[in-house]
Amino acid sequence: MVKILLRAQQPQKEEPAAAHPLSAVNGAANGVSQLSLNPKASDFAAPGANGAADGAENGAPPARLRPAVPANGTATAATSYGDYRLAVGDLMDRLCLGGADAEGAAVEIALMVMGASATTGMETYGFAAQLRAAAEDMGNAGAREGALLAYRALAENVGRGAEPFLVPQLPLVLERLSDKVAQVRTAAEGCLDAVVTGLNPHCAPLVLTLLLDGMAKDRAWQTKEGALKALKRLAGSAQAAVTAALPDIVPVGSECLVDAREQVKKQAWATMTACFRLQGNRDIQPCEQYMLSCIARPAEVGEAVSKLSATTFVQSVEAPALAIMVPLLIRGLRHGETPIKRKTAIIIANMSKLVNNPADATVFLPRLLPGLKILAEEVADPECRQVAAMAHSTLLRIETEAEEVQSTASKFKLEPAAALALVRDCVQEAAKGKAELGAAGTILEHCARLAAYYVAQRDFTLAHWQGALVPYLESVCAYEEAEEAAMSACEKAKTLGATGTEEEDLQDDVEGATLANCEFSLAYGGKILLNNARLVLKRGRRYGLCGANGVGKSTLMRAIAANKVDGFPPPDQVRTVYVEHDIQATLEELGVVAYIKADPLLNHLPESEIEAALTSVGFTDELKSRLITNLSGGWKMKLALARAMLLQADILLLDEPTNHLDTTNVAWLVQYLNTQPNITAMVVSHDSTFLDNVCTDIYHYENRRLRRYKGNLSEFVKVKPEAKSYYELAAATLKFNFPEPPPLDGVTSRQKSILNMKKVTFTYPGAAKAALVDVTCHVRLDSRVAVLGRNGAGKSTLIKILTGELKAGAGQVTRHPNMRVAYVAQHAFHHIEEHLDISPARYILRRYCGGEDREESEKVHRKMEGEEWEKVRDQIWMIDGQPRQLGVILGRRKKKRSYEYEIQWKGLTSICFNRWITREELVERGFEKLINEVDGKQAAQQKVGEQTRPLTMVAIEEFCRDFGLEPEFSMHSNIRGLSGGQKVKLVLAAAMWQNPHMLIMDEPTNYLDREALGALAEACNAYQGGVVVISHHQEFIGAVCSEVWHVADGQLSHSTMAEYTATHQQELKDLEAEDAKQKAADAAGH
Repeated sequence: MVKILLRAQQPQKEEPAAAHPLSAVNGAANGVSQLSLNPKASDFAAPGANGAADGAENGAPPARLRPAVPANGTATAATSYGDYRLAVGDLMDRLCLGGADAEGAAVEIALMVMGASATTGMETYGFAAQLRAAAEDMGNAGAREGALLAYRALAENVGRGAEPFLVPQLPLVLERLSDKVAQVRTAAEGCLDAVVTGLNPHCAPLVLTLLLDGMAKDRAWQTKEGALKALKRLAGSAQAAVTAALPDIVPVGSECLVDAREQVKKQAWATMTACFRLQGNRDIQPCEQYMLSCIARPAEVGEAVSKLSATTFVQSVEAPALAIMVPLLIRGLRHGETPIKRKTAIIIANMSKLVNNPADATVFLPRLLPGLKILAEEVADPECRQVAAMAHSTLLRIETEAEEVQSTASKFKLEPAAALALVRDCVQEAAKGKAELGAAGTILEHCARLAAYYVAQRDFTLAHWQGALVPYLESVCAYEEAEEAAMSACEKAKTLGATGTEEEDLQDDVEGATLANCEFSLAYGGKILLNNARLVLKRGRRYGLCGANGVGKSTLMRAIAANKVDGFPPPDQVRTVYVEHDIQATLEELGVVAYIKADPLLNHLPESEIEAALTSVGFTDELKSRLITNLSGGWKMKLALARAMLLQADILLLDEPTNHLDTTNVAWLVQYLNTQPNITAMVVSHDSTFLDNVCTDIYHYENRRLRRYKGNLSEFVKVKPEAKSYYELAAATLKFNFPEPPPLDGVTSRQKSILNMKKVTFTYPGAAKAALVDVTCHVRLDSRVAVLGRNGAGKSTLIKILTGELKAGAGQVTRHPNMRVAYVAQHAFHHIEEHLDISPARYILRRYCGGEDREESEKVHRKMEGEEWEKVRDQIWMIDGQPRQLGVILGRRKKKRSYEYEIQWKGLTSICFNRWITREELVERGFEKLINEVDGKQAAQQKVGEQTRPLTMVAIEEFCRDFGLEPEFSMHSNIRGLSGGQKVKLVLAAAMWQNPHMLIMDEPTNYLDREALGALAEACNAYQGGVVVISHHQEFIGAVCSEVWHVADGQLSHSTMAEYTATHQQELKDLEAEDAKQKAADAAGH
């Protein structure tokens, strides 16, 4: 009827009719196809309208394209007749004839749908059902061809509005690519190309599933080839979707690469090349072609593995990169040559450490684990077995993590009925109940499938939801209503997808504005730390973050500071400042004020304001003038706090803020935090007293979630008694086992002094005042010494002189020649900062591979600089009346209470010329460092039965267990991926490797959790060597130490722990009384 009406009311003048787009329809009706199957949008714009182009330029959504309406009211006349059935029937009849008339009918169908809407045209007019029936009519080739032409016309002219009707027909279109009739095959090719070319990228995941099914083994070769061509086109137009689908694409595409048909193989190579380029990992990008080639040509596997084994893995490895690597790795594990198998195992071991999200590896683990297990158990090469076992262990851990993620992810599934109800309700809500949805079933179902996909992916990015739903929903409601419906669906889906019953804590019982309310997951180094955890922060609250070492407390803080936590408010909404005391090495040479001005957010501040902030945290003029490198750890922390104050933070992230702070400064920090009503603080600390005095709430890591407990640490322990180790070191269940020190020559009692300082004075270069003056002390095997004093008093300086890190300016430092010292520095990480990209076991192996401790050999009491050596080596010795110069020291022997050293003279290599010279004479002539070097080597080579352990990976693994470092971390993780507490355990284990006689620790309690602190205290008490420790942790030193060295103003005083405690408590009482008196005076004055 529409066609007849249009023809009847056609203007009599030929020129206007020829110029009007709809005149082409009349031509088609008369058997002449005059309208292109791909007309321009402008051909269908209403006369005088700006059309889609203007809207696009202004950033507005493009208007739906509609056929132009003649001025004489043709469309109105057609509508008034209301009988569209005759028109539809007539068009379908012509469509089934095939040929040119079918092309014209296909375009008319598209125009008719455009003139109404996709819903009306396809559902109400019945085109959807009739076209499907025609495409399935195996007895009528013309009908099949015509239906495919109509699908193509709809894709090219109606566009995305037609996609909900076209996408479900793709399996049929793919099937028609292998039709017996050539015209049908050609029409199917054109149809598939048109649908994929104009496809909404957000709809691509639905189409990819259908294309992969079309590439299956049992499909006809023409169907496979067509699906591969369509996939290649999507690799260019919907890159994100294709990248995400690579784990599914690669196995199916690999089969096509070895297909019997040359056409399929050729197209598969082109398509897979395009897909491989989307994997996104820069490290393996140069090997993409090798990995692809070896799938088609197995003989190239060895070369491909060798190329990949030369790759340094730096970037995190995600599912797309794994997808293209796994086929090669499987073939490498099955290779006939052992070296290739070994290289493959090494690749897997290295790669797996960079899998940040174990869920990415879920698809591939079942394919790799069996081959690795066989390799670890059956291959003849022991090194290859060891590497394979290591890789297998790492993958098993990732599998465990992935299973937990999968179990949680299974809760987030939107069933089809729920998804459909969600979309329908959101549309009606946005349209105020006025949307006519009776005939919109297909469109709503299409949107529901997309909504379910995004829920399954846990993707609630608003732009993605709007891009996926709005182009289709605007067929059933206004554009603005479609946008609102998509936004509403996105928000509601966040909770609709969860089937768990766990009640969320939104802190409704807490006053104050909500600064953050987010649900997120956090992974690091292949380990899931938090999985769909919720974090809520209220203004003015102070949250303690508690959990064992390695659960991810500091990692969470760094992720928040780097704006990498999903849903956490960005910096332009909430100012979040991360406070840590470890200052970057690149900034260490700056002055105090210059360091603060180096922050881009603070460089505009006048120096007077910066200095005022520094003064408020206790900086004197002298401290302000120092370089950062000359500040103690406590002052570095206060500097970081001053910077945070100037940044006017809404949220302070405090990572071990009491590290290096003395008791006075800890009290100051407590008072500062408790008097800031507008600042929210999140604190990680192992100082239980500090947490008790500061926290209003405790967030505890439980089953990879964050659970809030109201109140401070004491209240938390009442609710959760198993956490009492936060208070009582003795309650710790973790155990450290220190090795026994070997006997020392001449030392028959543990009360005998083995390390002495006598009248030592030390001044730092350029300093006006000496750091230490006339200091005398000694250490025994039974010593348990706490070195105490205010920040900057000189405690660390004293320790460094004892250990040989610094050389005394005046006075004497003597030690037993065979004594070995284990030293853990104040900034413990400096021991390992150059080894972050190797495992802890490799670090210990590298440190002791020469038979002695490399760190010890670099200390100033052994290292003789060039100028210093030149000064003493030219000395003339008169031996047997002949002048001689010292060449090398060959050995050492005991002589009464001292030692003699065998000297080989310069130019005289015969042993008959060698002489034994006493230690005292060599020291007097300036060769003390040289004999210290010999003593160190002799001490390192000392053998004491079972106490000497082999330097092997197995021995290192067992030794690290004694310090609470499990093989997962000691053998299979890089040091960079360890937590702060795990790094301290590593440093401690490495220092104790050679069974030292003395353990000297500078602030060892930093980063250690309560379990580890208890284990360390117990191990120190059981240790048969001496212990010297600097710590502000009163509970720890009270549990370990019996003697106190108190450093103040460069002077050292000695006392027992009982005497010091009594004096200290009295001082605190006096300070409290003075403070109370001052407050009373202030109140009276006010």
